[in-house]
Amino acid sequence: MADTANNDAFVAFERVQKSYDGETLVVKDLNLSMPKGEFLTMLGPSGSGKTTCLMMLAGFETATHGEIKLNGRQINNIPPHKRGIGMVFQNYALFPHMTVAENLSFPLEVRKIGKADREAKVKRALDMVQMGDFGGRRPAQLSGGQQQRIALARALVFEPELVLMDEPLGALDKQLREHMQFEITNLAHELGITTVYVTHDQTEALTMSDRVAVFDDGRIQQLAPPDELYESPENSFVAQFIGENNTLEGTVKEIEGERCVVELDDGELIDAKPVNVSQPGERTTISIRPERVEVDTAKLGENAHTLNAEVLEFIYMGDVFRTRLRVAGRDDFIIKTRNSADQRRLKPGEKIKIGWLPRDCRALDSV
Repeated sequence: MADTANNDAFVAFERVQKSYDGETLVVKDLNLSMPKGEFLTMLGPSGSGKTTCLMMLAGFETATHGEIKLNGRQINNIPPHKRGIGMVFQNYALFPHMTVAENLSFPLEVRKIGKADREAKVKRALDMVQMGDFGGRRPAQLSGGQQQRIALARALVFEPELVLMDEPLGALDKQLREHMQFEITNLAHELGITTVYVTHDQTEALTMSDRVAVFDDGRIQQLAPPDELYESPENSFVAQFIGENNTLEGTVKEIEGERCVVELDDGELIDAKPVNVSQPGERTTISIRPERVEVDTAKLGENAHTLNAEVLEFIYMGDVFRTRLRVAGRDDFIIKTRNSADQRRLKPGEKIKIGWLPRDCRALDSV
């Protein structure tokens, strides 16, 4: 899946490829365009090509083929320090021998900005990340979260139009990471900064982004807003990579418009929405989110197919109940139900019926 670059895109990759050895492509024919002010996350497993794309945009790697444009201008041959791009790395990359204020002043000195202007910009950037009182400290005297704030302030200090972030919160603990996710997103939107963010953390991608590009094997598998990515995955990889997902294998029996009937490998029939299957006889992987599985099958209507299930494990998680079932010969089928006053707690050994609305179940490519 690719996004066709257009003339008014602020950031554009046009037919970009990257190979390190002249044979194997780590990025394959990438087309991607971003409007000004967007917060876009590149998400994917290690080796999927997402960081390579970020490094090509920053200028630390050269594209083997294709064009990279910033505000309509090709930047392939422009060195990193002349691209006007702010960078935030996972390891902070702060100069240990400099104070916080000196770290922030450095990119301004490189750009030959006068002393009075430099001081005003450093103060503004530190206040932006609530670190105004820390200008005289050295990085070693700061906590990990404080160092990350300073790295963010340094990327913003020369008021770049584009900021790139490479796994910037990976080294922080869970609570601080969630807090920083919120702060970075707010700051980017407040200042109208175009942001490209790289992570392998799907929750981070879903909570922070305007759009997410899911990478695998050097290609964008799907590019969409977070809700669309989660609720309407276009292929099996995206369905499995984003959030928790149940899969069942089967064969398409019939297709009629937005509904198809699939015969599972154990012979049971179910309803699904055909996504990338087109004819009877095709193998398919069925994808259904745990929270969309219905235990009260009366809610589904008369025509819906239901499945037999056996309860294997009940897990109390506070706000939700997570139950593991044996379904169609698989022992890893999960359902999630809200902890409400009238919600039934299923017990291991119970035999139940489950089902779903066809629109919530997707017939995808066979893995």
